[in-house]
Amino acid sequence: MLELLGFIHYLITLYTYVIIAGVILSWLMGFGVVNPMNPFVRSLYHALSAVTEPLLRPIRAAMPDLGAVDISPVILLLGCFFVQSVVLPNIAKLV
Repeated sequence: MLELLGFIHYLITLYTYVIIAGVILSWLMGFGVVNPMNPFVRSLYHALSAVTEPLLRPIRAAMPDLGAVDISPVILLLGCFFVQSVVLPNIAKLV
């Protein structure tokens, strides 16, 4: 059971890196540093969006409109860190 919790911890860490990569890529595309018409950049952005959007969409729907500022990745990262630092260790103590 502890190995499974360690694997879940690893997957959450990997997912946080994917979230951060998606945010950085969207910033680079938004500021014109990276060309969004480049096929590799477009496919990378779509791949990162396909992985992160299922969890970001409900957060965006529950939050008030802040204009051009999107803080839903920050809230998702806080949720991931909460699960890693609070939920998983408490489950490990029960086992």
